[in-house]
Amino acid sequence: MQQDILINWSPQETRVAIVEHGAVQELHIERTLERGLVGNVYLGKVSRVLPGMQSAFIDIGLERAAFLHVADVWQRQPDGEPPAFARKGEPQVPIEKQVFEGQSLMVQVIKDPIGTKGARLSTQISIAGRLLVFLPQDDHVGVSQKIPSAERDALRARLQAMVGDKATGGGGGFILRTNGEDSTDAELAEDIAYLRKTWARIKDASLRLPPMSLLHQDLDLLQRVLRDLVGDHTQTIRLDSLEQYQRLRAFGQEFMPAAAPKLQHYKGERPIFDLYSIDEEVAKALGRRVDLKSGGYLIVDQTEALTTIDVNTGGYVGARNFDDTIFKTNLEAAQAIARQLRLRNLGGIIIVDFIDMVQGGHQEAVLSEFKKQLGRDRVKTMAGGFSQLGLVEMTRKRTRESLAHMLCEPCEACQGKGSVKTARSVCYDILREILREARQFNPREFRVVASARVVELFLDEESQHLAGLSDFIGKPISLQSESAMGQEQYDIVLL
Repeated sequence: MQQDILINWSPQETRVAIVEHGAVQELHIERTLERGLVGNVYLGKVSRVLPGMQSAFIDIGLERAAFLHVADVWQRQPDGEPPAFARKGEPQVPIEKQVFEGQSLMVQVIKDPIGTKGARLSTQISIAGRLLVFLPQDDHVGVSQKIPSAERDALRARLQAMVGDKATGGGGGFILRTNGEDSTDAELAEDIAYLRKTWARIKDASLRLPPMSLLHQDLDLLQRVLRDLVGDHTQTIRLDSLEQYQRLRAFGQEFMPAAAPKLQHYKGERPIFDLYSIDEEVAKALGRRVDLKSGGYLIVDQTEALTTIDVNTGGYVGARNFDDTIFKTNLEAAQAIARQLRLRNLGGIIIVDFIDMVQGGHQEAVLSEFKKQLGRDRVKTMAGGFSQLGLVEMTRKRTRESLAHMLCEPCEACQGKGSVKTARSVCYDILREILREARQFNPREFRVVASARVVELFLDEESQHLAGLSDFIGKPISLQSESAMGQEQYDIVLL
């Protein structure tokens, strides 16, 4: 399946769309103000040791000191043995005998700061790759527990042979991730080389930089595109920012040489997402109803426990008899549902209610088509057969927040029964709309009329982005609050 990757970059947000056969299949979003610290490696400085709490406060250059508990200290072992965490039942070496005030210590964030609490740290460094996790302080070679036990021993032996091969560099431990179960030796070798090169850069930085310095930041979405999303079936990766294109190309040439030649800088006049009407597809993906080309439709309801998808014939009457009408609607729905799961990033338990089919052969054909479409999903899925009630039960691994949870928030007016876009999402919609209109018209000024929350956000957290856009288009942008407007409503007036 040939695919193209489109990247829309702005200072406040990065959006990545995966397009197959001219239709968007996946959307990935990362916002600058909402990016976490988990995975970042710092050269910290011990500010306080608290024996009574068996913990220490580490200054890593953030507003609040971070927290290191003795259970998260990678202990030094006697007789030259490699360090390790204390096993259950073994005596714990007190923290005051392992760290001291003023000491420089390499640490990794394992939990983001929450409220008044600082980040939680560990002294065991782990670096995630596309297929493997690298443990530079350990020599253990393991396999994810989520991989079937019957396959683990063979996979562990295969990985052990590759890690022990002097040609791959030697040293460190590795854990095979779940999505590396079916990887080739060449793909594993490329991941091993990338991880060891990354660790070499971290060690070099720890010797050059002063305490409270950031040594390694977990990859941003742009870099994860090359690491996680690009494959042999990827034709092009088009990015609409020259500065980010140059940065990503340099990263790709050093760490992902196979993916770097696919990078292209998009120079078109139209916004890159307009090429495939991606913003329109996103708007549809936030709704309950999905219309099918035949006239049928889906109803998608997402709850905390599970997601239900109901298939309806709607106005479709194209087949010669009712059974054929149902069969063709269900076949089209099977393809549409698999796409919606990827586009909306729905995870957990999913119940699909296809239209009841009398003929067993029709059920088998629909189920076969559904599983075939699910096979194109990079996220692990499992689907059963039709139940006695005519339902198909399936699961899809949760990898990140769903599209609706990322872009929307519970509506205050309806007490959580529905959802609206967040004020920040509306702000970014307005910024994109102003940029689009600035390319078509030449007014003296743009005036944004929006709800009080959107205007307040523009005056506070998004003021820098608004001012940056004003400088970029060379036109002033004024704001006007309108109490009668809902959060998603806005007008852009050309003066």
